[in-house]
Amino acid sequence: MAPGILAPEPSFTLNEMDKTAKEKHDFGAVIEDLDLNNISGADHYGLKDIDIKKGILHAWHADAPKEEDFLKGHTRFQRWHIDAPLYARDPAWFTTLRCIQRPTAPELTIHWDDGSGLTMKTEPGLTAFFSNVQTYGMMTEDERQIADHSWVEYAPHPYQWMGDCKAQPTGLGLVSEGKEKTLGELGPYDEKNVKRYPMVWVNPVTGERAFMVHGICVRRAFLRSSETEEPRVVDDVAEIREWLKPIQERVLRPDYIMLPKVEEGDVVMWANYQVFHTAVDYPDHWGARTMHQANIGASQGPVGPVPIPSVS
Repeated sequence: MAPGILAPEPSFTLNEMDKTAKEKHDFGAVIEDLDLNNISGADHYGLKDIDIKKGILHAWHADAPKEEDFLKGHTRFQRWHIDAPLYARDPAWFTTLRCIQRPTAPELTIHWDDGSGLTMKTEPGLTAFFSNVQTYGMMTEDERQIADHSWVEYAPHPYQWMGDCKAQPTGLGLVSEGKEKTLGELGPYDEKNVKRYPMVWVNPVTGERAFMVHGICVRRAFLRSSETEEPRVVDDVAEIREWLKPIQERVLRPDYIMLPKVEEGDVVMWANYQVFHTAVDYPDHWGARTMHQANIGASQGPVGPVPIPSVS
């Protein structure tokens, strides 16, 4: 998908590939002893007659929609994110998602539920995307000047750190309620594995800049407007989120969000260093959603417009 501004039609030719379960395509690894005609069934890797039940995905929102509304097709974006551990290992450059099965009806309505009145329609079982190259392009000159020279530090074991927090109704960012764990509560961690990343990630091929701050996991921000300026260290997560919110929400509009329609056997591949994505939940009784997701952590992490200090 084009990273600059997401468009419904690709800029390249798509050729349908009729791949059967007996064929093997070696893209770096071949999986043996897997019957692709029976991914979901009564016996799944020795687990017999088991249905995995999940909770409502947007239940972690601070003000979740009512269950009766959800059952009528009132849904939300769950959690806008990138596929990244943000501790010890660097994020994958790309993620692939293969659709095994999903329901295609009835239609859902995604609600922002933030007072804006914004909504958009979708089929069930799809993944939503927006471009952070576009986010960068929508920033003011002053904001870009700061973003180009600044960086963030993610919490050790970041998803444990924010595990008790609740989200904004749009699924983008957290509500600041002081529920983050203290470093002492996280248990042992290695300071060398704490990740500091630039706010802006530069595509080494195209030179495009993307505003790539995973706000739900940021513990500290280092703000400056030039390489020579001493950074202002912000360790108040509420202040960090207040600064990020208006920047990141500008692109969160129906016109800028893509929900690529995938059929069984389709593969979606995206630039994990340039886009955010999220699941969109639907009532379980509409049918099972089975996907195969794959990504490999990069050997080199994101690079910004200017160098940033590493964790000492």
